[in-house]
Order: sequence, then structure tokens, then C-alpha cells
Amino acid sequence: MSVPDYMQCAEDHQTVLVVVQPVGIVPEDQFFKIYKRIASVSQVNIRDSQRILIRYRHHYLPENNEWGDFQTHRKVVGLISITTCATPKEWPQTAERFHGQKEVYSSTLYDSRLLVFGLSGEITEQQRTDVAFYPSFEECSDVEKRVEDFVESIYIVLESKRLDRATDKSGDKIPLLCVPFEKKDFVGLDTDSRHYKKRCQGRMRKHVGDLCLQAAMLQDALVHYHMAVELLRGVNNFLWLGAALEGLCSASVIFHYPGGTAGKMMGRKQSISQPLDAGKRHRAGAQEVLIDPGALTTNGISADTSTEIGRAKNCLSPEDIIEKYKEAISYYGKYKNAGVIELEACVKAVRVLAIQKRAREASDFLQNAVYINLGQLSEEEKIQRYSILSELYELIGFHRKSAFFKRVAAMQCVAPTIPEPGWRACYKLLLETLPGYSLSLDPKDFSKGRLGHMKKEVTQSLENYTSKCPGGMEIITLPDGLKLPPVPFTKLPIVRSVKLLNLPVSLRPHKVKGLLGQNISNASPFIYSPIIMHNRGEERCKKIGKSNYDFSEDGLLTSGVEFESLPAALSLPAESGLYPVTLVGVPRTAGNITVNGYHTSVFGVTSDCLLDGLPGVKTSGCLVEVIPALPRLQLQTSLPRSGTLCTPSFSVSVQLFNGETQQLTITLENIGSEDIETLELTSKIVSTKEKVFGEFLSWELDEALSHLPLKPGQSVTLTVNIKVKLDFSGQENLLQDLNDDGISVTGLPISSPLRQVLKPRAETKPVGSESSKAEYSHVKTLEAVLNFKYSGGAGKVEGYYRELSLGVHVDVEPSVFFTRVSTLPATSTRHCHLLLDIFNPTEHELTVRAKNNQDLVLHASECQRMAIQVDKFDFESLPQPDQESVRFSNPKQLEEERQHAQGCQINSKLGICWSIISFQWLHVL
Repeated sequence: MSVPDYMQCAEDHQTVLVVVQPVGIVPEDQFFKIYKRIASVSQVNIRDSQRILIRYRHHYLPENNEWGDFQTHRKVVGLISITTCATPKEWPQTAERFHGQKEVYSSTLYDSRLLVFGLSGEITEQQRTDVAFYPSFEECSDVEKRVEDFVESIYIVLESKRLDRATDKSGDKIPLLCVPFEKKDFVGLDTDSRHYKKRCQGRMRKHVGDLCLQAAMLQDALVHYHMAVELLRGVNNFLWLGAALEGLCSASVIFHYPGGTAGKMMGRKQSISQPLDAGKRHRAGAQEVLIDPGALTTNGISADTSTEIGRAKNCLSPEDIIEKYKEAISYYGKYKNAGVIELEACVKAVRVLAIQKRAREASDFLQNAVYINLGQLSEEEKIQRYSILSELYELIGFHRKSAFFKRVAAMQCVAPTIPEPGWRACYKLLLETLPGYSLSLDPKDFSKGRLGHMKKEVTQSLENYTSKCPGGMEIITLPDGLKLPPVPFTKLPIVRSVKLLNLPVSLRPHKVKGLLGQNISNASPFIYSPIIMHNRGEERCKKIGKSNYDFSEDGLLTSGVEFESLPAALSLPAESGLYPVTLVGVPRTAGNITVNGYHTSVFGVTSDCLLDGLPGVKTSGCLVEVIPALPRLQLQTSLPRSGTLCTPSFSVSVQLFNGETQQLTITLENIGSEDIETLELTSKIVSTKEKVFGEFLSWELDEALSHLPLKPGQSVTLTVNIKVKLDFSGQENLLQDLNDDGISVTGLPISSPLRQVLKPRAETKPVGSESSKAEYSHVKTLEAVLNFKYSGGAGKVEGYYRELSLGVHVDVEPSVFFTRVSTLPATSTRHCHLLLDIFNPTEHELTVRAKNNQDLVLHASECQRMAIQVDKFDFESLPQPDQESVRFSNPKQLEEERQHAQGCQINSKLGICWSIISFQWLHVL
């Protein structure tokens, strides 16, 4: 026997078992309707004030029926079958099915009945005691009467069997009753031994005691149980001794507690104490049982049964009942195949102790029941076992222990091994655990801070449950009609402030100035574009954690156009103080969006928290305007990034010598979902005190524009020339006053991406004062911003565009100084010699060359003179500004322009260039 009946109680030992089952296809609701009417006949009064109690089951395993000799209340003695039959042609097949159903319990069956619904005609006129015909499920008024007749027939068979067993004079020929697992152990056993005969007598005495108890002969049953106990104890037959003790306990419980131990009378109409007087009378067979010489003389029990019957000592006292239960359970525990019997005995003892209000002893029995091994149980059987344990603990007042086992049952409802987890059953059981844990679902209790006693184990269990059944913010209606409102965790964590953030600079859309309307502000921070990735509306919440926990922000709660919230996760330590959290999302269509709140998941519990429900937040929502989609541009450069400039999206940095030229390769990639249809590039030098000669940044955009429109995923390459020309001449005290015919000429710089930060200059032979050395190593800085303006798609049609900026940071070092410039006449009057004192302020060896002249090698911090033969300069041939320009221009500005023009003419004729030998660079001055 593998399936226990957790609803059994001690008084069930006096009942007979009747199984009610459908035959063929019977509507479930109709079957249970008839089953309920049949089960209402739980007690039938027989002649001479006797009665019989019936226990009904609609499902009973045949293997449990095999234990009927061990305890007769487990034996199926009656079968009532319910079937439907529409036509007479179906009747033979129905009758055959009924016969097959009887065969299942044929070894123990006393009588059976078949209730046929829906059949009419000649067949229904047949007079059969085992079949009753009804035209429909509604027209069956005498069902209860037929069941009573059926029960009376069972009683007649029961009484005949009791008499037959009680008056058995065969002596040595008493059969040996066995439980299923014992049959193989008695093969080849000596049946003539005295030990064997006493075993047979003891088991038969116990069996007759069961029959007497079912026949309402309580005092006879008590005597037979006492005799069986003495017989079985003498032969150490512990399993059957335990059964005899349990029978003795059951009979005593029936005597002491006529109201029953199950908490209700299970529909019985009369008190169980009514037949006790009748049980004291000696009916036919009772005298023979008590004075059986074979049993009495061999066991030393007095043959004067008139003094045994009715004596108070035959019935156990309430204290002795529990002691005998303990002894019986200890005997059952010796047999691993008797686990179900042991468990059911524990349950019966607990119910008795609950009546006696002995909760501590009852908990000991329950603790023993927890550890009884019943082998491999199904998930449904495990749920039933834990639920009954919970109910029994509740019965004895152990509320917290009851809640624990009910929680275990709830977890079992959603075990991983169950194909279809019972989430509703799990939730119902969990609700029932709340009183045991002193928890409440009342939102007022949450606001009063009554969750302080919630332990980490409870939160972990909550996360485990919600991972399998996440639930939502819907109203939950319980089977009894109670509606549970959603309770958002607005204080886990606590939100102190909410602020709507602007988009990153590179993603902000701009309106073409000529198209700005009255209702659109170019400075509005609440303009968004539905780009797939990082173009996001953001809400920053400052949160406070009261306990250490992880939570996830699943996104923003919005109304308006379609909006996709991007989830975020955060681990917030206990008492963390204000902690900023940024929530982001992507609008999918153009229009307006109102941010109403946020969605969280704490301990696996999801919550929709509205801003107007947060006590510390003043705003109730934020309005956002979403424009049509725009493309998105991404830059990649050949130079490394730097964080020098904070205004552009990102910057590149490079270090150059004065007069050096560096190429910057920029790759433009369309990473958005719209085509790039227009592209403009401008540059602006950031505020600097240095005067820049020539173009600092230059490029050719025609090649890149020829690739437009640029499809998503496509890229185009653009080359930008970086050329630095700064004036280092005004910073040196080293330079001497020039002659009247001398002209100051500055070196022209260039940069290199391979350069590192300059090392301190090595001390060399001074050319002037000590302070001049530091000024030679002075590095000047140039900063500029390249601004890419682009547009496309539906956003371009509406007059919107985006800007992406790239900062360029250049550190400029001095390259070559002309410390003195003078002229000498040449052999020809059309030529002259230009004398240049050239100083190398770098730490590298460099070469200076000019047209038609030998190279001049300069070591670090070395100064040498170079003579160059050139044509005489004709400055008068330079174009002169017109009178109109002279009148409205600054004289200082005119002088600077004149000197610049003369310097350009000189540079074109000299063709001076320099190179660093170790780098193999050539730079034109």
C-alpha cells in the first residue's frame, strides 16, 4: 500500500467501505451530483436498534484493498456503479462493463449495485435487485432508499461473516491471515508448530474484533482485541500486534469521544454513543467468541466472559489510548512496507490528542510522521501530504509550523518536475500562510512600516516564487469573491526627486531657422527622435534604500505615442542615501509622450509607480515632443581620441612642430535607420591669443558629397589637413635688434601624430640669457572644432537636422629660428646674398636647405649662418590697396597686411625647408 488516506480518523475503523464509480462515459457534474446523494446515506439503522456506518470513496486503489484482512475497514465490501445508457442496444455492453468492474474487487465484495440513467422500455421492467433504472438524472427520487437497502444487504453479509469466524471450532485449522508482503515469507513454514497455531489464533481474534466493531458490537470488539494482543505478544508477531493495539485504541476512542475526532460527524445522523447499549448485549456468536476453549486456555485468559464483557478495564483510558498508539506505531516502524499504516496511525493519534488538548505530544507524533518514508511519491501526493500536515499543525494550535508546511506545499505546486505548474493553487496556499507568519496584505500595514520583520530568507523565497509566476498589477479576484488591489512598492526604494534629462549634444535635433514655427522652440530640451539605440528620453530618479537588495527598473510608464523603455538593473546597498538612477527609452513614432511614472521589479515583485503617488515628488508627469526620424552619424578618426575639449562629441589630440602639416582621416558611418541626404562641414578656431597664419584646417568635401545619399550601414572617408603656422619671434629675448635693411622671418610649423610630449631641453651652449632657454621650449596650443551638419529621412522633410562636432587639439613646438637676417651685394646687380643666422631649438638634429644651396646640418640647440643668393626683391610691384580700403581700414592692419605680402614673396623665392634627420620628415618654411 503506497497511498495513505490522510483524512482517516479512529472512528473510521467501525465503518464499511463502499466504492462509487462511473461505468463508461458519465458527465462529471452529474456523477458527483448522484455521488453526493449516495454519500448522504452515511448511517443506516438495522433491526434491534443496531446500525452500520458507511464510508464512501469514488477512487480507491485495488492494492489498498489487499490489506483488507489486516484491517477490515480498508476492505471494499460494496460497489455502486453509475452509468448512462441511451438505447437498449447499449445495455449488453454496459452490463459487461459493470461485471468487469466488479471483478476488480471480487475477492472482498459483499454486494454491488448498478444505477442506470437514460434507459426506458422493456429492459427497465426486469426485476433485478442489483440494477436500478432511471429515465434521467433528475427523475431519481428513490436513490437514497435504494442505497439504504443496499447497505442492509451488506450488513447481513457482514454479520454472517462475523458469526462464521467467531464460531469457528476447527481449532488447528484456523487459516493464517496475511498482509501482501508476508505471503512469500510463509512458504515452507511448519504449520503444525504451536507457535504457528497461536499466530493464526491471534490474527483471527484481531480480525473478528474488526468485524465486531463494524457490526456496532463495541464491547465484543474490545474483548477480542485484548485477547488478540495477548496472543500476538506471546509470539512476537509485531505487525499484527500493532494492528490489534490500534484496534483497541479505536474502540476506546469511539467509547470516550462519541462526537468523533475528525471535527465533524461526516454527515452521520445519530450519535455514535447510541448503539453502545446494544453493543453490551450478548448477541448470537458473542458468547462463543469469548469462551472459545482453544483460544482461552492457550492464552491464559479467563473463561468467565460474563465478567469480561462490560468491565471498565476493557476500554482504555484517554492516557492509555495515546500510550497504546505509541506502542503500535513503534511496531509498525519495524516494517518498511507498513509506512502508510504507520503514517495513518500518527494522524489518528494527533486528532485524538487535539481533542484532549495535548498539543506538545501531538507535535511529537507529527514530527514522526514527517520522517516516515513512503518511497517515490508523485508531486500531487507530496502536495497532499504537506497540506494535511499543515492542517494538523493548525488543529493543535501550531500556527507558524502550519504556515511553514503550507508554504512547502505551495512550492511543490510549482515544482520544476511538474509539466503544468499550478500557479493558482500555489497562490491560494501562499495567501493562507500569511496569518501564520503575521503578514498582512492590507496596504495600510505597508505604509506603517510593518515589514521590518521580513527576513532575507522570506525575500529569497519571494524571488523564487515570482521567477516562476511574475504576476502583474492587475486586481486579483479570489475564489471567495475577495478582490485584492495591486500594491506597488513605492517605498522600495524611496524616490526623492524626478528630473527629465536632455539628449546628448550629438543627438539633439535642430530646426532650420527659416522653418521655425510659432509653437516650436529651438531651445526646447524635450525634443526626441526615434533612433534604435542611444537616442533616448531620460528620467533621473534619486533613490534611497532602507535594506540591502537588488532591483531592476524595467522602464518608464508613458502615455501617448508608442514608446519602448530600455530596462536597467541596480544593486542598492542598505542606507545608501541618495543614489541617481537614469531610465531611458526610445519613442517609435512622432507625436507627444507624457512620462507618468516608472516600472520596478523588487524581490521579483513588479510595481507600476505613478509620479503623482510619490509623496516626495512634486511633478505628476513630463511632456515630451517626438519629431520624425533623423539619421545618425558616427565618426572614426586616424588620430587617437582625447578628453581635452568638453564641448564637442569627442576630440583628437596631436603634437606638431611649427610649420609641420598633418593629415587627419575621418570616416563617417551612417549607423541610423534613415539615409543621410545632406552633409555640411565647417570649422571654428576656439578662442586663442595666438595669431594663425594661413589655413589651420583645410579639406575637400566634394568627394564625400558624391557618395550621398549615404544608406544605413554605409561609410565615407574625408581627409582634413592640419597645418600650423604660428609666430614664435615675439617671445625671445635672445634675438638682437635687426639692421635697418633686415627683415624678420618666422619659422613655419608642422605636427606629427607619432610625437610624444617633449622632454625637457638639454642644456646647451647659451646664446643669450638663461631665461631665454625656457622660452624656446614653450609649447603653444591651438584648438578648433569641426562641425558636421547632416539630415535626411522624414526629419529632413520637417526641417530638422543634427550636428556632430569633432574637436582638434594641437600642441605646437618651435622648429627653426632666424635670429638675424642681413643682405650683402652680389657680383651681379640683379642679385644679392641673404645671410641667415639659423638656430635649432629642438632636441633633434635637423637639416635646413634652400634653392640652389647646400644643406645645412644643425645639432640640437646649435646656431649657424647660411648664405643664399637670391634675386633682388621688388616690393613696389606688389598690389596696393585702393583708396577706399585705405580710408576705412586701421593703419596697423594695413601694415600687417603689407608685411605679410612681402613675407610671402620672400618665402616663395627662398624655398627654405627643414627636416629632422631621425624622423626623415621634410617641411617647407
